[in-house]
Amino acid sequence: MADNSFSQVLLAETLGTATLVFIGVGSVPATLILGGDAPFTMAQLGVISFAFGMAVIALIYTIGHISGCQINPAVTIALAATGRMPWRQVPGYLAAQFVGGVLGALAIVGVLGQQAVDVGLGIAAYGPGVGAGQAFTAELIGTFLLVLVVFGAFDKRAPQGFGGLAVGLAVFAIIIPVAPATGASINPARTFGPMLTDQLFGGTVHWGQLPVYLVAEILAGLVAGAVYHLLASTRRTAQAAAETPVEEPARAEGVLS
Repeated sequence: MADNSFSQVLLAETLGTATLVFIGVGSVPATLILGGDAPFTMAQLGVISFAFGMAVIALIYTIGHISGCQINPAVTIALAATGRMPWRQVPGYLAAQFVGGVLGALAIVGVLGQQAVDVGLGIAAYGPGVGAGQAFTAELIGTFLLVLVVFGAFDKRAPQGFGGLAVGLAVFAIIIPVAPATGASINPARTFGPMLTDQLFGGTVHWGQLPVYLVAEILAGLVAGAVYHLLASTRRTAQAAAETPVEEPARAEGVLS
């Protein structure tokens, strides 16, 4: 069976990331608009987490066989750093993901209007009383757990066909404890897209928080990749890696949120 062209791969990553942001991030202003002045509750957080998780599951089974459905720069960089995809493809993937993040945020404004901007557009930002150190720790742990699940769920030795479900459920679960601290971005493209879009439409953006998110998320992905390699490598891994050149992106290993 012929592989998809790289342009098709990048289009899939763009559309996938845009969809993740539109559904997942879009669920935040939608919830706040419908809730009005009522206090934000755990039930609302559960709905938002569910939206993110379901979007991830649907996307993995929709475009996973085309691009790997990485839709997260932290995952892409971790895959390249562990030899699961060539570095030469990384710039294209990252560009597609960041563009998709912006397009998804623009779609939120297109559907929900200025009200979405007025309630914050679902931007990932520090919670009340949260400082940079705590935010860094929250994003580091959340992204680490996500990338670790991605690597494990799509290992060839894992039960086949359930990877998308595992990653989606992981996203759902991770958001619950991390969101009160940082909004649980756990994805650099999801962090940047709504920030830029909110700025374009006159919202208030704390750009000084962006480096904390980006560094924590990318570092977490690298650490998760290294830890999974340590956990899962066998005595034959090094020999197999030496005998198998990496030329194309790992369709089944590069996924997600």
